[in-house]
Amino acid sequence: MFLKILITGAKGMFGSDLVKVLSLPACLSVDTAGRQGSEHDVTGLSHQELDVTNKRDVDICINDNKPDVVIHAAAYTDVDGCESNRELAFLVNAEGTKNVASACRAMDSAMVYISTDYVFDGAKDIPHTEEDKPNPINIYGESKLAGENYVKSILDKYYIVRTSWLFGKNGKNFVETILRLAQEKNELKVVNDQVGSPTYTLDLARAIKALLTKPSFGYYHISNQGSCSWYDFAREILGLSGLNDIKVIPVSTEEIKRLANRPKYSVLNCQKFMDESGYNLRNWQDGLKDYLAEKSCKAN
Repeated sequence: MFLKILITGAKGMFGSDLVKVLSLPACLSVDTAGRQGSEHDVTGLSHQELDVTNKRDVDICINDNKPDVVIHAAAYTDVDGCESNRELAFLVNAEGTKNVASACRAMDSAMVYISTDYVFDGAKDIPHTEEDKPNPINIYGESKLAGENYVKSILDKYYIVRTSWLFGKNGKNFVETILRLAQEKNELKVVNDQVGSPTYTLDLARAIKALLTKPSFGYYHISNQGSCSWYDFAREILGLSGLNDIKVIPVSTEEIKRLANRPKYSVLNCQKFMDESGYNLRNWQDGLKDYLAEKSCKAN
């Protein structure tokens, strides 16, 4: 199915992988093909090219491009930064999303809104389904939930996709932080009482591509499968990188002074997506292996 797709936040960690994956024919791998002959017409816009907080610019852009689908990946994702910049967080994540949704409605375009596991409070001890009631405990989660509410109140044709613990090659992420710290220290203290599902941005982009072939709009949870604590995640990163001499010390959330509260358990149940799309999400460990292997190849 050929689609004309517009992507906001296209130079970010996730947006850049979206552009790459959606620009490729299904029969070609990400590493071996260019945009020529792609099955979709993809336009990716960075923050510099489209400021989603400027309603007039958003209206003009979407009117001029006339996309079938807008994938709204632009966001203010610094969780602690949101805590000290509440106004900016809501301006970008809520009002910016409202602007995009309103422009989509005017053009009868479908919208994909990328949201977060942080809309939940972490009080459950089993994976969250799409029907669970959100209850964010930080400003980032509140602002993203406000964006969700704008999308569902303005549009009929929408996908709200919640994901978690993203890592990818085009932005700051936990994997790069651990590898950097391992070059500076022999011991690392990592939180052991927050549990989630690390998700490779390339895997998320491929899942979004599969989602777009299905007509069922609504809420979807999409992440790599399996779960771990940040401590477990750090140990896996170091082990796969051959850095077994680095000591990792488990600590509690309270011992690490952060501005924003984090949910203790934010694993997402992704069964609805897999059932409706026919796309099987792989384990987070396999995504991490591929990410590290690609980094190693490029370094050499």
